[in-house]
Amino acid sequence: MTSVADIVAQMQSKFNASAAAGLDLTFQFNIEDGDNHYVVVKDGACDIQQGDAAEPNVTLIMDSATMVGIMTGETDGMQAFMGGKLRAEGDMMLAMKLGELFPV
Repeated sequence: MTSVADIVAQMQSKFNASAAAGLDLTFQFNIEDGDNHYVVVKDGACDIQQGDAAEPNVTLIMDSATMVGIMTGETDGMQAFMGGKLRAEGDMMLAMKLGELFPV
């Protein structure tokens, strides 16, 4: 099975720079049963780090299986949210941009 660390490593290669033009955003991923990560998207580039961002625009809270499922396309993010497997704090509309920034 793919791990959260594998998914985070793959995010850099899936990054859609054209969708990030003009953005300056920080996405925090709080993994309930694993390590937290955050993604800074700025000026068409992304920087992915382990840990907690100082001031994320949106924080997504889920377990590792949900994170892996969403990022591999096996789980629909909206269904995970509606089913209570994914919680968002902050600007929830920004969570919708993740699909454009990191297409499956």
